[in-house]
Amino acid sequence: MAKYLAQIVVMGVQVVGRAFARALQQEFAASQAAARARGTSGQQSAAASSITGMSLQEAQQILNIGPLTPEEIQKNYEHLFKANDKSVGGSFYLQSKVVRAKERLEEELKIQPDQTQKQNTET
Repeated sequence: MAKYLAQIVVMGVQVVGRAFARALQQEFAASQAAARARGTSGQQSAAASSITGMSLQEAQQILNIGPLTPEEIQKNYEHLFKANDKSVGGSFYLQSKVVRAKERLEEELKIQPDQTQKQNTET
């Protein structure tokens, strides 16, 4: 009886192990495809995120910006920087977040034209 029970348990573990390995392979293949689709722009954007310590989405949320335009970034930056000035009861922490968000968005603006130029030369 114990022998059969052990065989059932071993077979169950093997089935689950194979399913897990297959799912892992599929996930790896999907992430590889996504990385290829992002291309160089994605790598540069990831590098900018690691340098500034802030993702593009987080920077857009902090400065309350949708599409990236230099004028909108500057306008929102100036407003939020002044609103969080220590002399008017603001916080240095929030001011530094605003500065980092602006830096991150400016890096993304630098990356985007480079990617557009590369695509134009390839076609």
